[in-house]
Amino acid sequence: MNTDKERPAARIELNAISEQIIGAAFRVSNTLGNGFVEKVYENALAIELRGAGLNVDQQKPLRVLYNDAVVGAFACDMLVEGCVMIELKAATALDEVHLAQCLNYLKASELQLCLLLNFGRPKLEIRRVIRD
Repeated sequence: MNTDKERPAARIELNAISEQIIGAAFRVSNTLGNGFVEKVYENALAIELRGAGLNVDQQKPLRVLYNDAVVGAFACDMLVEGCVMIELKAATALDEVHLAQCLNYLKASELQLCLLLNFGRPKLEIRRVIRD
């Protein structure tokens, strides 16, 4: 049961974790630059996050339910501390499809926050995607 007192604490925790993730993503981007495939950035980011003491699941399998039946499955790129999803891209530009993917993953997982990180440009692109 969520109370009004629990929500701000949860929000503070999500913000603190997302700040750590973003800092780690910048370190990876500054070190590797752009031009690698997503898996390279995923592995490097996992090293950074684990080095910071965070729990990281790579390629975390999640199920999609419809009327209590499993109708599909997917793997999110990373799940940090069991509460922040990370979707990595190495694209020339982020697209609305990438945002929709994050929202669908959040809906299926019932999580609240996904960080969409694009390493495909000279400057790291970051989008915070929040499910209501």
